[in-house]
Amino acid sequence: MSGPRRSLLRHPDFLKLWTAETVSVFGSQISALAIPLLAVLTLKVSPFDVALLGTIEMLPFILFTLPAGAWVDRLRRRPIMITGDLGRAVALATIPLAYAFGALTIWQLYVVGFVTGVLTVFFDVSNQSYLPSIIEHDELVEGNSKLQVSQSAAQIAGPGIAGYLVGVLTAPFAILLDAASFVASAFFVFLIRRPEPPVVHPADAAGEQRPSIWSDIRAGLGFVLHNRSLRAIAGGTATSNLFTSIAFATVIVYFADSAYLGLAPATIGVVYAIGNIGALVGALTANRLARRFGVGPTIIGTLAVGSLNPLFVALAPAAMPIPFIVAGGLVGGFSQMAYNINQVSYRQAICPPRMQGRMNATIRFLVWGTMPIGGIIGGILATVIGVHEAIWIGAILGLTPALFPLLSPVRHIRVMPEQVAREDAADAGAD
Repeated sequence: MSGPRRSLLRHPDFLKLWTAETVSVFGSQISALAIPLLAVLTLKVSPFDVALLGTIEMLPFILFTLPAGAWVDRLRRRPIMITGDLGRAVALATIPLAYAFGALTIWQLYVVGFVTGVLTVFFDVSNQSYLPSIIEHDELVEGNSKLQVSQSAAQIAGPGIAGYLVGVLTAPFAILLDAASFVASAFFVFLIRRPEPPVVHPADAAGEQRPSIWSDIRAGLGFVLHNRSLRAIAGGTATSNLFTSIAFATVIVYFADSAYLGLAPATIGVVYAIGNIGALVGALTANRLARRFGVGPTIIGTLAVGSLNPLFVALAPAAMPIPFIVAGGLVGGFSQMAYNINQVSYRQAICPPRMQGRMNATIRFLVWGTMPIGGIIGGILATVIGVHEAIWIGAILGLTPALFPLLSPVRHIRVMPEQVAREDAADAGAD
């Protein structure tokens, strides 16, 4: 009988990956606030231009996610992650450089957003596919929980720090710190010493010619779309992201513009930070919720509760908006973290190693590909009928996504399945 499993706190390579993730997500909170504030307060662009900025940042998830998944399943993941980190650092560093020479325009922000989006696609697909190669399958929920703790901690402390830095350094130079965080992340990933398993394509093992990238992409799509549970999870997440993007496409305009709420950057950062305490609670309790209620009911319930976040923002009265915004952040952050930890761990557990990259890429394509569409719709609605009205439309539509997993086999999942570890388990894509 094997002894008790050690904590991942004693796993040196996981700690390096966790440190890299922590540094990076804290830095990203700066740009997440600084770039749209730079567009609104410094470049004085329209609400549609702000919505277009978010859309362009997400556009690579439509264009490149599926090819990225096929490539990730043919290459080692760690070098892709390091390249993605360093590339994003260089792209972000051009913003303060252009600002210092008086040459910064909204068009450069569009280009930087697109470039960092492309690199994020490759990094994220590699990152989710890399984790199962450095920890054991029964450590996946713990590993994902710890990574999400960093995410939630960054969401709590990051916006307040970002708002302060934007006020003290100005937005362009605060972005330099995010660039530095990507360099630090690359360094810690470089320090990981556990050998990454060789990437062996099934055709190589059989002595056959490799199929085309497009054939691999179709295989990844088939794996997800033929599995009723994965299909339902993807449908729920995709529609949630679509409607949330409609609601929040111009929310920074609603918060910061004096024509609406007129909140100061530091106030916006603090409000986000307080609201995001819910994300930390969700990350810490995701495993307990799954054990108490079952994996499937937890996935369904957290997706349903998380849909209330935009509704709180829409209901916020102009005379006293902060309690409503904070409440929405608490509810949304808690639900999103608990939901992501359980559904990502479930996906990783039922997917064969050779399909991890394509599975993650397909899911990411389906669920993040709706975000630029929602951003465009939200921008158009804000321009035609008003910013607050666009938030209301997205909030009302956003109450429906939990129906996808509720009306699927997901509701019957009680425990996390054993991880598929053998290549002969390729049929795991079918329920």
